[in-house]
Amino acid sequence: MQISFAPPASVEAGALVLGVFADGVLSNAAAAVDRRAKGALSRALKAAPKFKGGRDETLALYGVAGADQIVLFGLGKPEDVDAVRLQRAGGAVAALLNQAAVAAATAQFEGIVLPGHGAGAAAAEFAFGVRLRAWRFERYRTKEKAEAKPSLKTLTVQTSDAAAAKKAFARADAVAQGVFLTRELVSEPPNVLNPESFAAKAKELSDLGVEVEILGEKQMRKLGMGALLGVGQGSAFESQLVVLQWKGAGGKRKDEAPIAFVGKGVTFDTGGISLKPGQGMWDMKWDMGGAGVVTGLFKALALRKAKVNAVGVLGLVENMPSGDAQRPGDIVTSMSGQTIEVWNTDAEGRLVLADALWYTQDRFKPKAMVNLATLTGAVIIALGTDHAGLFSNDDVLADKLAAAGKAVEEKLWRLPLGDAYDKQIDSDIADMKNITGSRDAGSIIGGQFLQRFVNKVPWAHLDIAGTTWSGKDTPTVPKGATAFGVRLLDRFVTDNYEG
Repeated sequence: MQISFAPPASVEAGALVLGVFADGVLSNAAAAVDRRAKGALSRALKAAPKFKGGRDETLALYGVAGADQIVLFGLGKPEDVDAVRLQRAGGAVAALLNQAAVAAATAQFEGIVLPGHGAGAAAAEFAFGVRLRAWRFERYRTKEKAEAKPSLKTLTVQTSDAAAAKKAFARADAVAQGVFLTRELVSEPPNVLNPESFAAKAKELSDLGVEVEILGEKQMRKLGMGALLGVGQGSAFESQLVVLQWKGAGGKRKDEAPIAFVGKGVTFDTGGISLKPGQGMWDMKWDMGGAGVVTGLFKALALRKAKVNAVGVLGLVENMPSGDAQRPGDIVTSMSGQTIEVWNTDAEGRLVLADALWYTQDRFKPKAMVNLATLTGAVIIALGTDHAGLFSNDDVLADKLAAAGKAVEEKLWRLPLGDAYDKQIDSDIADMKNITGSRDAGSIIGGQFLQRFVNKVPWAHLDIAGTTWSGKDTPTVPKGATAFGVRLLDRFVTDNYEG
């Protein structure tokens, strides 16, 4: 879909999109249309009592005010308008236009502003929401009817500062491209996406200026990554460790320590010998969601030329049962030298991250380190699908991440770590075990395990098991892969590390 920006002008064809505030108060653009139509728009609104101009509300009108179709979107009270609300409005409009088989639309933004920003900012955020919602994974559709396919081909957003809107949207669109890469990776079936093909996909980021290294099993064995390698030893595919480096800090900051992001990338998780139930196992294709987010983040950073030094590390494995698979009761030696008794082969993500985290802090000496993982089903029991779990050894880092999540509506909820939990993973015959054997505090135990491998670097663990996949549409996220974390971490970098 093509999105463009233009100065205010009359609309001769296609759908006309107009904003409305709470209690049916028309935006300047909508009021101008209403005046030209001698109050026809106001009368139509009174006849539609369910539309009040509230957040996420939309209304399609036909044959009103001389237009074939008018689409109204609600914004709530003017003082409550923010970037997220505008993005949600754009997404809701995109969904309605595609459902109504509209091919071309023009949105008029006179009178809609983003507080503290110039005239073009609101238009850019609206367009960003349209872009996010309009994405669709259709690589494997072969017999879809034409009427079921998205119809919207062009959107023109009219604003008094089209140049500023275009510039702001270019940056947002770079983030959207990162979001889309993550959604694509998470959506791919496991017979297509395996550790080796995932690594090859990440390698494509080198075309954007990202430095990409791929370590195979021989190299990881030399580094002593027994925890990660143990998880993947039952698979026909070789485990991979992908290292991404974006060196965007210039001038005096050229050589400053990076911010690091580490992702769990289990491309399919059967549970291994501790086999999962068959019902719902197909969902385990997205157990690589953490690595998918890190990959998408680096595409976004590269496309928008982020002024930061960043490192991404992806631990890519497939967890399969076979004659070569890791057994419950095995003891593995991690890169850190610490030994782990594997009580359950389905608590595999923490084993992958143990080596990936240690490698990251040991090689790059980052100023801070954030890992993302679909780590525990327990976090879904605790938080549902609205928040991801946040664990951290650093209050300042935790607050920065939570603030970034709130700003982009990818919300985090901090859960505790502590000695009482740490003692529960002590093993009788090794340095630690990977589960406690109890269902209590499952997500916390996972975070506590990971903390043993960060070596006092400021660190945060985001458990995104409940937010990586959505069973329903939301205004800016179609049903399926969400890419939760890409926008959050991009905002986190922007607000705290780019100066």
